[in-house]
Amino acid sequence: MSKNVSQNRRKFLAGAGLVAAGAAVSASAQESAHSHHGDSGFTPARHAEDSWMDEMGGVHRAFVDSSTGSGGIAAMNFASNILLAHAQGYGGNDEDYGLIVCFRHNSSPYGFNDAMWEKYGEVFVGRTGVSNSNGDPVTVNPLSVERIYGNRSNTIDAMSGRGVRFAICDLSTRGMAGMLARSTGSTSDEVYEELVSNAVPSSHFVPAGVMAATRAQEYGYSFLYATE
Repeated sequence: MSKNVSQNRRKFLAGAGLVAAGAAVSASAQESAHSHHGDSGFTPARHAEDSWMDEMGGVHRAFVDSSTGSGGIAAMNFASNILLAHAQGYGGNDEDYGLIVCFRHNSSPYGFNDAMWEKYGEVFVGRTGVSNSNGDPVTVNPLSVERIYGNRSNTIDAMSGRGVRFAICDLSTRGMAGMLARSTGSTSDEVYEELVSNAVPSSHFVPAGVMAATRAQEYGYSFLYATE
């Protein structure tokens, strides 16, 4: 074999080795990128508006959705049950979970504090269908108090303290702002800004609750819908 042929053969083999190594790295990267989306080749786009979902800690992720008054209360109880079962069944703790409870459509009023419920309680009650067990007017966020409304000890403050975040539907908020503006003589923008300024702790306004439910799954959250 000539010297030139031997050198060319060595160059070819070395190049083939680099191609094989590059293919292996590429395949590994693709497998990692598609780990949550099967082998379809689909990779969801990332948007700055959703980045907060990826900033939550933990080694497990769950998104508990609600769209009714009773569903919003159940969502709080289900979120608590997830943390309880993880502690009892797996020896885990609250810090292991990135957990989001979503208030959208008719559960959206739960995303606002007691001051808003005292001021706009009639509309909020009509939206959620919630009622005080002793017949008194509902003048506080039902999820700010224990047991009276079926949420056991799972209040906004208690669940926030355990690391739970709340997604509030912006579309529903704007819709309620328009309704409240017509009944109070204010403008929709004024009421909207008032509501946003009085959101519950650990909350994040999402463009639409239904969209947040889908985006959360793209970030690896398990999905649970709470009805009652």
